[in-house]
Amino acid sequence: MTALRMAFNELRRITAGKLPKLAVVALALVPLLYAALYLYANKDPYGNLNQVPAALVVEDKGATASDGTVKHAGEDVATELISGHRFDWQRVDARQAEEGVRNGTYTFALTLPEDFSQALLSSGEFKPRQGVIMLTTNDANNYLGSTIANQVVTEVRRSVSVKVGAEAADKLLLGFSTIRQKTVEAADGATKLATGQQDALNGSQRLVDGAGPLADGSAQVSDGLRQLRDQTKDLPVKSQQLADGAKQVADGNETVAQTAENYAAKAQALITRLDQINGDVANRLRAAGFTEEQVQHVMSALKDVRTPLDDANGRVQGTTGQLRTLANGAHQVADGAAQLAASTPALTDAIIRLNDGAQQVADGNAQLRDGATALRDGEQELVTGANQLRDGLNAGVQQIPNPDDPTRESTANTIGDPVNVRGVSQTSAGSYGAGLAPFFLGLATWIGAFVLFLLLKPLSRRGLAGGQNALRVALGGWLPGVLLGAAQVVIMFAVVALVVDIRPTHTWGTVGFLLLTSATFVAVLHALNALFGAVGKFIGLVLLILQLVSAGGTFPWQTIPQPLYPLHYGLPMGYAVDGLRHLMYGGPLGSVGKDALILLAYLVGALALSTFAAYKQRVWTPSRLKPELVL
Repeated sequence: MTALRMAFNELRRITAGKLPKLAVVALALVPLLYAALYLYANKDPYGNLNQVPAALVVEDKGATASDGTVKHAGEDVATELISGHRFDWQRVDARQAEEGVRNGTYTFALTLPEDFSQALLSSGEFKPRQGVIMLTTNDANNYLGSTIANQVVTEVRRSVSVKVGAEAADKLLLGFSTIRQKTVEAADGATKLATGQQDALNGSQRLVDGAGPLADGSAQVSDGLRQLRDQTKDLPVKSQQLADGAKQVADGNETVAQTAENYAAKAQALITRLDQINGDVANRLRAAGFTEEQVQHVMSALKDVRTPLDDANGRVQGTTGQLRTLANGAHQVADGAAQLAASTPALTDAIIRLNDGAQQVADGNAQLRDGATALRDGEQELVTGANQLRDGLNAGVQQIPNPDDPTRESTANTIGDPVNVRGVSQTSAGSYGAGLAPFFLGLATWIGAFVLFLLLKPLSRRGLAGGQNALRVALGGWLPGVLLGAAQVVIMFAVVALVVDIRPTHTWGTVGFLLLTSATFVAVLHALNALFGAVGKFIGLVLLILQLVSAGGTFPWQTIPQPLYPLHYGLPMGYAVDGLRHLMYGGPLGSVGKDALILLAYLVGALALSTFAAYKQRVWTPSRLKPELVL
C-alpha cells in the first residue's frame, strides 16, 4: 500500500457520512474563523476613535496679554479638538465629567483649568508657571483607551507648546527689530559723539598749546612784579622826602616871587614917574618957548637916557612873571609830591597784592597747563572709546536680525516647532489589522493544523498492521493533513484578501509560504500525535502558548525577557511570521528564503520523527491496546 493510498483511505474515512463531511468543513473553516474575524474586527481601530465618547471640560477664564489682547487658550484648544473629530468630544462640566468617567459614560475626560490662559502668558511677565491639562481616566473602562488618551494629551500639549513658542518667538524677533532700530540710533549718536569727542580733543590740544605760553608768560609777569615790588619797597619814604623837599622849594620860590614882585612894582612905578616927568619936561620946554623940534630933540635925548632903565624894568617885569610862574609851579609840584607821598603806600600795597595775585595766576596757569595736558590725554582716551563704541555699535547693528514680517512669522513658527518628522517607510503595512496579519495568519495556521488531528489518525493502522515501510506510513498519515491544511490556507487567504481587504504585496509568494507553513505545522503536530498520542495534543497546545509569547507577532520579539529568547530561535512560528511580513509588506526578500529553509528543516525533522513513531508502532504493546488517556 502506497502513502497516497493510505492518505486517500484516511480522507475517505473521515468523510463517510453527512456529519463527518460537515466536521471536515468545520475544520477547514477554523483558521478562517480565528484569523479572518480577528483581523476584520481589528482592521482599523484608530479609524473609529471618533466613536469613542470623551468628556471635555473648559473652565479657562482667559487672560489679558501685555499688549492688551485677550487670550482664550482653553477655548482655542477645545475648538481644535472638536473640529479634529479624533474622539466623540462632549463638552460638560467638571462634575458630569468625573461621574461619566466613573460610570463608563466617557472613556476619559480632559479638563482645561480656569488659569490655563494666565499660565501660558506668565512667561511674558517673568513669573513663569506651566499650564496644566488634567486627564481623568479609568482603566476599568478600557486600558488601551487610557493609553490613547495619554497620547492625545501629549499631542495637545505639543500643539499648545508650538503655538505659545511661536508667539513668544515672534515677540522676541519683533524685539530684535526694535533693538536693532534703537541700536542704529545709538550708533548714529555714537558717531556724533565720536565726532564731538574729536573736536573736543582738538580743542583741548589748542588749550594745551595756549596754556603752555600762558603759564610761561604769567611766570615772567610774576617775576617782573616781584622785582618791581622789591624796587618800590622804599618808594613811600622817598616820596615823602620828595614831598617835603618840594614844599621847601615851593616856599622859597614863593618868597623870591613876592620879593621880585615888590621890586617890579617899584620899578614900574619909577618908569611911570619918569613918563610923567618926560611929559612935564616937554610941556615946560614948550612953555619956555622951545620949538617942537627942540622939544623932540630933548625928548629923544631923554629917551636915550631912559633906555637902560626901560630895558631893566622890562627884564625885571619878565623875571618877576617867571618867578611867579616858578612859584606857582613849585606849589603844584609840592602838591603833587604830597599827593604822591600820600598815595605811594597804597601803590606799594597794590604792587604787593598784584605780585601775590600774579604768583597765584602763575601757579593757576601752571595747573591749567597740567590740567589741559591731562584733559587732552583724557580726551584722547574718550576719542578712542567713542570710536570703539561707534565701530562696535555699527558692527553690532549688522549682527542683530531684522527680518521682515513674512520671514519673522516663518522663523517664529520654526522656533516654536523646530523639528518635523519626515517618515521614510521602506515598507508599510497600511493598517493596524494588516500589521497583525502575519502573526494571526501564522497562528491560525498552527491552530488549523492542531484541530485536524482531532479527526485524523496520525498513522494508518492497516499500514502498521501490514508491516508497511515506516516512511510510507508516516507520509500516508501526514498527507491528509497537508491537503486539508492547504484548503484551510486557501479559504483563509481568500477571505482575508477579498473580504477583509488585506492585500499582500507578493500575493502568490504569500500563498506559497502559507502552504509551506501549513505543511510544516501539520508535520510537527502529526509527529507529536504519532509519537506521543494523546499527550502529543497537549504538547501541541503548550507549544502554541509558548509561540504566542515568543514569536514577536505584536511587539518586537526583542522586547520579551531574555530567558525566552531561546524559544524565539527554537520554535518555528517566529520564522513563519518573519517570512510573511516580508512577503506581505514588500521590501528585500533575502530573509524569506532563510525562513523557508528553516521551516523546511522543521518539516523534514517532523517527518523523520513521524517515521520513527511509525517504526516503533509496528510492535503492539499493552499500552497501545489499552491506553491510559484517550482524547
